[in-house]
Amino acid sequence: MISFNYETDFKLSKAQDFSKWISNVIVSEDCREGDINYIFCSDDYLHDINLKYLNHDTLTDIISFDYSVGKELHGDIYISIERVADNAKDFNVEFTEELKRVMVHGVLHYCGYKDKSESDKLTMRSKEDFYINQLS
Repeated sequence: MISFNYETDFKLSKAQDFSKWISNVIVSEDCREGDINYIFCSDDYLHDINLKYLNHDTLTDIISFDYSVGKELHGDIYISIERVADNAKDFNVEFTEELKRVMVHGVLHYCGYKDKSESDKLTMRSKEDFYINQLS
């Protein structure tokens, strides 16, 4: 089950469409949907999580905690709405486009995709683009 939680004033419009989209991504990647929680929050909220759990003193747009069991995906995906908005401006894309990218990025990690090496980053970006186009 895909759920959306809010620790900020932001509310996802068309949440049911996003939920179906993420579910389709999971099935397309030959995985099974477990409990995946998206938590939309502020920079400060996510920064505190970054410090407390990862010992990183930086702002970030997304932190995901993966509790998957094999191909059954479970996890918590924290997304800073402020960071997504800033990144959208920096990359000259619409806010919704950047939000889609971050949302699918988190679940693609659960599907086994990495983004540490340049090759992995290219694969991840290609997958993000593919799935973003399916929702557009």
